Amino acid sequence: MCEQLPTPDGEALRSLLRASHLLPADQVGAVVAEKAALLGAREAVVYLADYGQQVLFPVPGAGVPAREPLSVDGSAWGQVFRRVELLREPLADGGTRLWLPLIDGAERLGMIELAFPEDPRDRYEDEVRAFVTIVAELSVTRNLYSDVLRMQRRRQPMTLAAEIQWQLLPPLTFGTDQIVITGVLEPAYEIGGDTFDYAVNGDTADLLVLDAVGHGLPAALIAAAALGAYRHARRAGGSLPELAAAADAIIAGNFGDSRFATALLARIDLPTGRLSWVNAGHPAPVIVRDGGLVHPAGYRPSRPLGLQDGRVVECETQLEPGDRVLLYTDGVVEARSPGGQFFGEERLADFVVRAEEAGDPPPETLRRLMRDVLDHQAGRLQDDASIVLVEWQTDRHRAMRL
Repeated sequence: MCEQLPTPDGEALRSLLRASHLLPADQVGAVVAEKAALLGAREAVVYLADYGQQVLFPVPGAGVPAREPLSVDGSAWGQVFRRVELLREPLADGGTRLWLPLIDGAERLGMIELAFPEDPRDRYEDEVRAFVTIVAELSVTRNLYSDVLRMQRRRQPMTLAAEIQWQLLPPLTFGTDQIVITGVLEPAYEIGGDTFDYAVNGDTADLLVLDAVGHGLPAALIAAAALGAYRHARRAGGSLPELAAAADAIIAGNFGDSRFATALLARIDLPTGRLSWVNAGHPAPVIVRDGGLVHPAGYRPSRPLGLQDGRVVECETQLEPGDRVLLYTDGVVEARSPGGQFFGEERLADFVVRAEEAGDPPPETLRRLMRDVLDHQAGRLQDDASIVLVEWQTDRHRAMRL
């Protein structure tokens, strides 16, 4: 005979919230397991994705059952992370194991495993989901003052250059009812000069993809300085040419004549879908529309940041609802197979189209895309590679898709 679940009254949520105020990072796993018991869960395990989004690592703690890391690819559990969906697993004793995605806003953090003596579907599944939402918030906020969860996410040692870049990145994914922005960097544990940034302020979305010359720590320092100057100018209300000029000045004034960075600085007016950009010696943006590749009307790029001569061209084009804009560094399209074949723009666009047809959310599209780029180069990138995918929507288009 199955044991009875407690009557849901919000106590698990209140108790977890009370505990969260003074919760050390190294006690997250234990406290989640303890408070999940108030929901009726007899087991609770938090899993966090590694930096390369290939492995889900269990967060240990007192009262947490021992678990092995789980692969994101090739498993039913990994699909919880890949497709951001709930998985129910019937247990031999009549109980149910739930696997739920751990999400902060639109960003995938990992997943949580909850085992119940019976299926909570008809009793208080909403409370279970609210509980998981609080766990996701804890997973983010504990990172602000501790290294514990960051260390648990590492599948291998990280270079100093990569450490700098990851500390400067915004969340990998952000979404509203008008725009979805998601990005990825590879090689995750050795990235040097590639980085990206974004900010959504009111009706404006600002975007940056940057590739600093060289490799390792010198490239990371150039990227960090350029990113700081870009954010400073953006927060002062600068135009795109002014943002480019600020980043150009910081590189030219501090790193010498042989140091520079290519970059694409973009801005989207969210109500209208008007896309503007400044191209500083960088691959041009491409748009995936209706299953095809669209190149905005030809504009010559300006010189790279650190080498500019004051002549900066601001470009514009009009997006259509559902367009996916790709901003990337040359390490993506110039990835070369052992036989010498480039990955190329057409292959890039085709991958994005097929992923959309398969129903993959934008973050999963980029995660799989980078796996495809790695496979194209026989598992080892010859250069840093970063890419940002932006999907612009309108209320009318969203209603049509729903």
